Amino acid sequence: MDDNSEQVRLDKWLWAARFYRTRSIARDMIDGGKVHYNGAHVKPCRIVEIGAKISLRQGFNELDIIVRGISDVRRQPSLAHLLYEETSESKIKRERNSELHRLNALLAPHPDDKPNKKERRALISFKHSPNI
Repeated sequence: MDDNSEQVRLDKWLWAARFYRTRSIARDMIDGGKVHYNGAHVKPCRIVEIGAKISLRQGFNELDIIVRGISDVRRQPSLAHLLYEETSESKIKRERNSELHRLNALLAPHPDDKPNKKERRALISFKHSPNI
């Protein structure tokens, strides 16, 4: 799984390490600025090196990982986990964000139904009132 002569593109490595479901999604995330390689914006064709630091976003989580292995083959999650190591700061930040996200869901739940016609009219009149 680890070969120094092997060269793997960043989008293919992210797919093989199971961060994204498809290579096209990985490519879109890189192009969209959601993935940084050693602190810089890169293109999907960037060659991954062992020891490089990759920062990426997955939903509400922001992960900082260090490349420990190179592979262009997508395998089981237990083997894919051997390709990288998450930094301790990233783990702490991810756990804190998940706790805040959970508390936010408990304190401010989303309404289960849409507002009725009377409530919509009240919202519209409130938005268009001159006092705002």
